Amino acid sequence: MHSHKPAHPYVSDSNLADFDEKVINHSHTTPVLVDFWAEWCSPCHVLAPNLIKAVEQQQGRVKLVKVEVDEGENMKLAGRYNVRGFPTVILFRDGEAIDHFSSARPMHFIRDFIHQHIEHAHSE
Repeated sequence: MHSHKPAHPYVSDSNLADFDEKVINHSHTTPVLVDFWAEWCSPCHVLAPNLIKAVEQQQGRVKLVKVEVDEGENMKLAGRYNVRGFPTVILFRDGEAIDHFSSARPMHFIRDFIHQHIEHAHSE
C-alpha cells in the first residue's frame, strides 16, 4: 500500500495513531515540521521535493513528518490543528505547534522559515 514511503533519513510518514510519539514527543529534542498533504492536491506535490531538500540540508537539526490527510483517521489531526487548506506545514517544538505556513512556497521561503526557528532554538 505504501509504495511512496520516503527514502530519506530525516523524513517519515505519520498517522493519528503514532503522531504523538513521532511528532509531539520527538519535538522535545528536535524541531519537527509536519506536512499535511493530500494525493489529489497538486501544490502538495510541488512543495514536497523542496521541503524534503530543505530538511535534508539541515542534516538532522530538523525532522519532516508527512501526514496524508485522506488516509485513515488523519483528517482528525488536520482538525486538531485547524488545518483548512493543503499543503499546510506546521513546525513543532517542545511539544507545541509554534508556527506554520500554507501552500507551495519557493525554496528560499522554506529555508528561511526553518532557519529562523532553528537558529532561535540553538541560541537559547
